[in-house]
Amino acid sequence: MAATVLVVEDERKLRDFIRSYLERAGFTVLSTGSGAEAITMVTAAEPDLMVLDLGLPDVPGETVARELRAISAIPILILTAKAAEEDRIRGLELGADDYVTKPFSPRELVLRVQAILRRGGPAAAQQGVASYGGGAMVIDEPRRTVTMNGTPAQLTPTEWGILVTLATVPGRVYSRFELINKVRGYEFEGYERTIDSHVKNLRRKIEDDPGSPHIILTVLGGGYRLGLTRDE
Repeated sequence: MAATVLVVEDERKLRDFIRSYLERAGFTVLSTGSGAEAITMVTAAEPDLMVLDLGLPDVPGETVARELRAISAIPILILTAKAAEEDRIRGLELGADDYVTKPFSPRELVLRVQAILRRGGPAAAQQGVASYGGGAMVIDEPRRTVTMNGTPAQLTPTEWGILVTLATVPGRVYSRFELINKVRGYEFEGYERTIDSHVKNLRRKIEDDPGSPHIILTVLGGGYRLGLTRDE
């Protein structure tokens, strides 16, 4: 079954242009120019991914992303005319999985949509169930779920990819560049700080006290490693 992508872009010509390329790539596409309607459509239609323009006329894209992150783990690809690093980082801190800066190549957009969806697809779920830290964390790859002390954590595809990568070899240090390329599934020419934003969001969801992280540890000058050992 084809994945469904919701395109949220107020400029009609650009919205139709994006829709055309995504449909040509085999996706089912829903579209709207309204941020408020986008929130309703995510709840009603449950699309597999949302392409979200930040410059919407009714509800700012940042607000749409923030509200959706409170109720859904839908992957979000942000479209933005802001090219500054800080603007991109702020978008990722809202819980977005990736961003594309306008003007952009439609082929690149399609490739990024495909890459995001692959992170949560069957290829990422072949290992089985594993527990860490005496059962404190349980990762079920076939079902693509993680529970912390018995409580499910709702992760985005990027957050899931980071956690599963770190859990592959607990204690091993993964550099930011390595995590970017492993998680995104394609050569990413961007800022390594994007990983910091995703790790920050991930810590909020899986650690009791994000101010004193003990599950995902920062290695100065190195990157990140999992602070829990795998149970036998």
